[in-house]
Amino acid sequence: MAADKSGPAARTVLLKLSGEALGGPDGAGIHVSAIQSIAAQVAEVNRSGVRVAVVLGGGNLWRGAEKELDGFDRTTADYMGMLATVMNAIAFQTVLERMGVESRVMSAIELHQLCERYIRRRALRHLDKGRVVIFAGGTGNPYFTTDSAAALRALEISADALYKATKVRGVYSADPVKVPDAQFFPRLTYKEVLERGLRVMDSTAISMCMDHDLPVIVFDMNEPGNIRRALLGEDVGTSVGT
Repeated sequence: MAADKSGPAARTVLLKLSGEALGGPDGAGIHVSAIQSIAAQVAEVNRSGVRVAVVLGGGNLWRGAEKELDGFDRTTADYMGMLATVMNAIAFQTVLERMGVESRVMSAIELHQLCERYIRRRALRHLDKGRVVIFAGGTGNPYFTTDSAAALRALEISADALYKATKVRGVYSADPVKVPDAQFFPRLTYKEVLERGLRVMDSTAISMCMDHDLPVIVFDMNEPGNIRRALLGEDVGTSVGT
């Protein structure tokens, strides 16, 4: 049985992962070895006594914005994307539990046969019991990204910080893949992110974090061990705050 982590010194963190992170090298489908690599680090952090929650995207299975261009209306496309996040969450839960880590999938859209309905107090209780909580279904509403869902859930569980895993070192002045001399920013304020139009998270998510002083850490998940280091509070990537 997992240890109770309800003591006052316990940290609470929320990890935001894109759906593509579960898709392996191609960023598509569900790549078990990619999930195993991520889950092993989450398991290590969980066992250290940190409360861990995870929000997953669904872009490896469905991209609502692209489907809208294919003729789907935005609301339908977004709801289908929410279902994709549930599929990813169940896959992530399965791998975690094979590693001996108790976890719960909680969805903003009700799917009784697959996962629990999201209820804040129940989520907090799961975290207190040492379970990894995986939030699925976005916010349950169309027109909101999983970045916004991550900010919302992080605030609801009183997370110490929101950690966004990416494929680059952190936040740059431009896409470093396309612009090799793009400037890397180790520290940024929320206002700088919004005024410069930097692609940290969508503006709704960043504004929520700014309004409630929730730190955002953006880091490279492909660097071996970086997820573990980030969630344990080591200085990695770009820190966004006041």
